[in-house]
Amino acid sequence: MDTIAAIATAVAPGEGSVAIVRISGLEAEGIGRRLFAAPGQQIWDSHRVLYGHVVDPVSGERVDEALLLLMRAPRSFTRETVVELHCHGGLVAVQRVLELVLAAGARRALPGEFSLRAFLNGRLDLTRAEAISEMITARSRRAAQLAMAGIDGGLQQRIGTLRERLLDQLAELEARVDFEENLPPLDGAAVVAELALVRAELEQLVVEARQGELQRQGLRVAIVGRPNVGKSSLLNLLSQRDKAIVTDLPGTTRDLLESELVLEGVPLTLLDTAGIRASSDRVEQLGIARSREALSAADAVLLLYDLVVGWTPEDQVLRELVPMGAVLLVAGNKADAVGLPVGPVVSGEDPLAEVRLSALTGEGRDALVSELLRRCGASPSQGLEVALNLRQRDLAAAAAVSIGQSMEAADQQLPWDFWTIDLRAAIAALGEITGEDVSEAILDRVFSRFCIGK
Repeated sequence: MDTIAAIATAVAPGEGSVAIVRISGLEAEGIGRRLFAAPGQQIWDSHRVLYGHVVDPVSGERVDEALLLLMRAPRSFTRETVVELHCHGGLVAVQRVLELVLAAGARRALPGEFSLRAFLNGRLDLTRAEAISEMITARSRRAAQLAMAGIDGGLQQRIGTLRERLLDQLAELEARVDFEENLPPLDGAAVVAELALVRAELEQLVVEARQGELQRQGLRVAIVGRPNVGKSSLLNLLSQRDKAIVTDLPGTTRDLLESELVLEGVPLTLLDTAGIRASSDRVEQLGIARSREALSAADAVLLLYDLVVGWTPEDQVLRELVPMGAVLLVAGNKADAVGLPVGPVVSGEDPLAEVRLSALTGEGRDALVSELLRRCGASPSQGLEVALNLRQRDLAAAAAVSIGQSMEAADQQLPWDFWTIDLRAAIAALGEITGEDVSEAILDRVFSRFCIGK
């Protein structure tokens, strides 16, 4: 493979004291020696840090004071020889260093190309590679923990074990197809029982994937309600800061306000929408239009109404605007003003509110959050050690379906070779999860989502 290079750290003006240019390939050490001047008697040895300067070999100009780390193959992330130049952060210095590296013979790396080489060279399986990307993009501590479990190989081990169990059953079946007269009779019921156990584990992984997806991606929650029911006060209460302007005047929020936060380990994007009502104010009308758009794009809708005023026809109209499939939680605000208890409403006690709170005093906040996450299937997961991403979930679901079809062939008492057709499809799907049976097109799609330099 040719030699690739990229900036492996975030680049921003005035941000970050150190930046890293990473080089990987046969020419990595040679490029490092041409560009790096290490004073004194420093030894160029693997996994040793050298101090010196990056020097332009044409002009002799010192471009930056830096450290060089050499990692000779195969003891590196890519299992190729890797050189890292640790230079000053910011924009100018690190870009100049990269330009010199590219001029010395390296090629600019594609997104995720270092991780792709690690996979192709046997350093990582595909689940570990994807977990690295998920670690970088984690938006909560829990998402980072799930990513670390993938990096440690927890998901690969679990999927690999299920695939091995299917391979064992396939081997027994294919042996009977070719040499049944020379082998003892196969216990078909035992084969079906094992297939059922594997399918059940895959189906459980698919169910848990939804929870893992919420831990990684989070939820978009639209807070809707008539003007002046306390939407902005609730946004400020949940985000723990004054993000929205709160007044007693209806129609104060005239634009869509977003607040990103993590509640009980789940990343949330709260959308404080303009109160939806009839208005002749052009600016307010634009805010209301954006509110309707936010409503249609939200994963969940928190409909807030005023307990002092009670449920109104306008509240009912808002309820009917909630799109099909979205999670809806109706919350009554200003419980303190009417002397009602806060928290979940007992079934039948109130036909309208499902949770009561006071956005002014903060009472009922925790109950509101818990109920919202519960309805979205995002309650803090106990014992969720690994979680499939969307690509892996679809493949696991397909494998479960194929196993079910193989079991149908058994139920219909078809010959052994009919059992094996769908069993092979299930094994191939699981192999695609870990990368044991995967096409170049799939690899391109997976690694193109990575950041450059990783």
